[in-house]
Amino acid sequence: MIELNQYECKIENHIAQLTFNRPTKANSLNIEAWEELAKAFKYFDENEDVRVVILNGNGKNFSGGMDLEVLMNLQSFQTIPCDGRKREKLSGHIRFLQNCINAIEKCSKPVIAAVHGACIGGAIDVIAACDLRYASSDAYFSIKEIDLGMVADLGTLQRLPKFMPLPIVSELALTGKKFSGDQAKEFGLINQCYPDKTQLDTEVLGTATQIASKSPLSIRGTKRMLLYARDHQVEESLEAMVQWNASYILSADLMEAFTATMEKRKPKFKN
Repeated sequence: MIELNQYECKIENHIAQLTFNRPTKANSLNIEAWEELAKAFKYFDENEDVRVVILNGNGKNFSGGMDLEVLMNLQSFQTIPCDGRKREKLSGHIRFLQNCINAIEKCSKPVIAAVHGACIGGAIDVIAACDLRYASSDAYFSIKEIDLGMVADLGTLQRLPKFMPLPIVSELALTGKKFSGDQAKEFGLINQCYPDKTQLDTEVLGTATQIASKSPLSIRGTKRMLLYARDHQVEESLEAMVQWNASYILSADLMEAFTATMEKRKPKFKN
């Protein structure tokens, strides 16, 4: 099992649960948490026993986003006397943080965000990179960077317009206004809003269990093709689909699915 300091992690029945575990700090993300986020999703990607990942938070909140210490440490770049090198180092730092979140999207396994309490700033960058998003009615969201004199730079402005109306994203990003779980459902940010965290956890686990029961090869292929279709035209996406199926459709998973159907039983897929 992977060793992490800022998260709890468990894997059971092909479902990995990664839990932000800084409840006294609203599960805000310090540098170690960012590093471990990328480390965890690389591990899930390579672990054949994992078929789906749930991302959630301990305590009262999902995550308060970027730890203020990370933002305060930006001042250290001011000590670099050369303007060119200063900007080079700062660009590298931003790319590092972006890549930590990109690891969620690059993970070949579907990732489900289960949000309760605060989901602010960098935490929205995180859930925007997930495949499915659910919340409880106590959840609240804010693209907070505008209030800090910043532009959200880790994926929120790039990913949200792919599945939310641009005017809605523009309003939320330009005002920093707080919005509820029910509003997040209305806006298209989340799939469903549940009355409380208990039901949220139950329903998300049920969805993860259903996904984990499917062909592992098909799960990975479906995620890959959906992301490809998001970023490409229909004709290009159809050609990519041809290449995928020509490469992978003749699999043991396909034969097991057919055999299980004929024998009127649930399929049992190997990792």
